[in-house]
Amino acid sequence: MDIEKSAITKNAVTVWKDCLSRIKENVTQMTYNTWFLPIKPVAFENNTLKVELPSQFFWEWIDEHYNSVIKNTINDVIGPGAKLEYVIMEEPVEDIRNITHVEKLPERIIVDKPKVNNDFETFLNPRYTFDNFIKGEGNQLARAAAGAISDNPGGTSFNPFFVYGGVGLGKTHLIQAIGNEIVKKFPDKKVIYLSSDIFTVEFVEAIQSNRVNEFSSFYRSMDVLIIDDIQFLIGKEKTQDLFFHIFNTLHQSRKQIILTSDKSPKNLKGLDERLTSRFQWGLTADIQPPELETRIAILNKKAEDYGMIISTEILEYIAMNITSNIRELEGCLIKLLANASLNSKEITLDLARKTVKEIATDRKINNISIDSITKTVCEHLNISENKIRDKTRKKEVVLARQLAMYLSKELTRASLKTIGLHFGGRDHSTVIHACMSIEKAKESDSNFKEMINELKNQIELSAG
Repeated sequence: MDIEKSAITKNAVTVWKDCLSRIKENVTQMTYNTWFLPIKPVAFENNTLKVELPSQFFWEWIDEHYNSVIKNTINDVIGPGAKLEYVIMEEPVEDIRNITHVEKLPERIIVDKPKVNNDFETFLNPRYTFDNFIKGEGNQLARAAAGAISDNPGGTSFNPFFVYGGVGLGKTHLIQAIGNEIVKKFPDKKVIYLSSDIFTVEFVEAIQSNRVNEFSSFYRSMDVLIIDDIQFLIGKEKTQDLFFHIFNTLHQSRKQIILTSDKSPKNLKGLDERLTSRFQWGLTADIQPPELETRIAILNKKAEDYGMIISTEILEYIAMNITSNIRELEGCLIKLLANASLNSKEITLDLARKTVKEIATDRKINNISIDSITKTVCEHLNISENKIRDKTRKKEVVLARQLAMYLSKELTRASLKTIGLHFGGRDHSTVIHACMSIEKAKESDSNFKEMINELKNQIELSAG
């Protein structure tokens, strides 16, 4: 069997090497180095070549700009009926359980996630490991505790392990690295990762299908439960109540619980006090924005991962001007790469300055959250934020809810499903109806339209 696999891999390498030699003749040297050299051959069977891409961004860019080049190349090298499959080694935008379709040529598929006992899905991203987590002063305590937990899950005093900090600081990377390490060291343990949004959606579905006991039993059976963004349970009383009982069962059984949030437990206003007190039983560790040296180290590592050769001067400029989070640093590198490739330019300091300026513009949009929009709308209309999430049909509450939904769709990049979840677990059709209602009211009432513009300006101004 190993010999067969080796032969398949060898064939894939040979085929892809032939493809690269032809592609090189049809694109610039920079395009070749940037977009084709990072691609790795995986397997070749039944006229289908499977290759691995480093990110979702690579797949989208290649599919849009080089589809015909690749299609013609594999047809020339492999022959009629040739197919190409892309394996994307990264976390998908939506939960993997919700992705069912596969694109036609070139195909996009999601790589298998780590499994336990061959039949249990962890939903962990295999790219999130301790090896590629950059340590710094801002995450020192959290990283040390994560290592101890992965060596002895449920057996340390760090249970629960509650990690909090701003957006894009590496919380998700760290907690998934713990999960991946536990799966590697203890393959019989049942480890699962999910966001609190997904937990809520699954709970609602369990209620609708009369499977609440089954749902609860499943999560009580975990050895390691990892839940991201626990703050999104705020306002969802039934979900909080169920999670409280699951938490108690796991903790009493010395099972490991790992949670993240944008705030410390004591600052999670609107979350059941029974939960916030329990979240502080173990270790609460914050992650701070990385200092300059760590930011430069992160940029160096990311540039290496993307196969980019960038001068120290440019990396230092980016690190000195993008200070808020790791996600922005990586986004700047990707944007710099795209700007250089699209315009067939070298990566220079001037291009880096232009890219950093674009990132700063994007930041204003990213700073606007559904919570901040809801707060502004409720204050303007003198409505309690709790009421806006209730099932009440009072006219003034419905108006506030619809306005907040509409502005969330206009001013954030959140999906309709995510927006609905923030307003008492409503579905996407409710959000669509709300947006249509507001649009209709704007057309017929100039005063109403003016009020919406005032709210927009107030929200954008507060976002900086």
